[in-house]
Amino acid sequence: MQDKTILTITGSDPTGESGIQADIRFIAELGYTAVSAITTITLQNTLGIQEFHDLPASVVGGQIDALVNDMQPRAVKIGMMRRVETIETVVEALRRYRPDFVIYDPVLFSSRGERLMGDEALSLIRKKLFPLCSVIIVRNQESKDLLGDMVLGNVCFIDDDNRHGLSNGFSSSLAVSLCEGRTVEEAVSNANDFCKRQLAGTTVLQGRSTQLYNDFVTLVRQEFAVKSDVASYADQLNVSSAYLGQVCRRIAGRSPKNMIDDAIVKDIERQLTKTPHTIQEIALSLGFSSQAHLSKFFKNIVGTSPSEFRMGNGNGKCEMGNVKC
Repeated sequence: MQDKTILTITGSDPTGESGIQADIRFIAELGYTAVSAITTITLQNTLGIQEFHDLPASVVGGQIDALVNDMQPRAVKIGMMRRVETIETVVEALRRYRPDFVIYDPVLFSSRGERLMGDEALSLIRKKLFPLCSVIIVRNQESKDLLGDMVLGNVCFIDDDNRHGLSNGFSSSLAVSLCEGRTVEEAVSNANDFCKRQLAGTTVLQGRSTQLYNDFVTLVRQEFAVKSDVASYADQLNVSSAYLGQVCRRIAGRSPKNMIDDAIVKDIERQLTKTPHTIQEIALSLGFSSQAHLSKFFKNIVGTSPSEFRMGNGNGKCEMGNVKC
């Protein structure tokens, strides 16, 4: 048995802020060796999780068997498990291999508040996994959802509002302390101290979203008259259209296309009320194929035709085709 080896079973966070990556980093920092079995692959960045890809239970079980047969870690640390089949597989492995310590750090909600497991999975965890755990780490804000009416003596409550992934440091330190022979109370105290040091000594990973959003807004102001497709803006900013959409929705609550169209509409309104240009002239200046094309675009967004808008805003002109009247 490897006294300084800890097996972590959880999802992957490609940012490194939580999940398998954070566990490996924290466990290594504490002087132990981490081996890992991945349950879920996430498409994730600093804006949050976009997609989950849960690995088949047989693959999760195969990872555990390969590692435990060879390394025999004293402690097993469990995080994200979303599928009933995966939970059953992990429970079976714990019963078969009987590690000295099992620390469960449930991941019930994402950082954006999305529920990550269904009721059936949660019921199975309460019934079959909880009895095998040395310590169950529960975030205060998730306690009712996770525990329901259960009263357990091996629960450690934490407040994880401070930073995404902080509980990874807490549970990793807890696992190490238990392997070192400390009591649960001593291990919890050490874990709290470790997390305080982490908060004092590290910074939160920052993406480029705010700067990118500002650059996009500036670019739209400069080029909306000649460029209306999102992909061309994304190419110019050297990002994917999907990521640009994420950023705009997170910061402004709107899609990039909405923002481009809004800039075009505002300029149409300006020209309709402040200039003598015909609708046909405005259409050509903004790259529309025809007056009819502009009129359809404008009415879909504003709810009225360009001519009606012009008349309603005191310009005093009406238009039929290219003829002013």
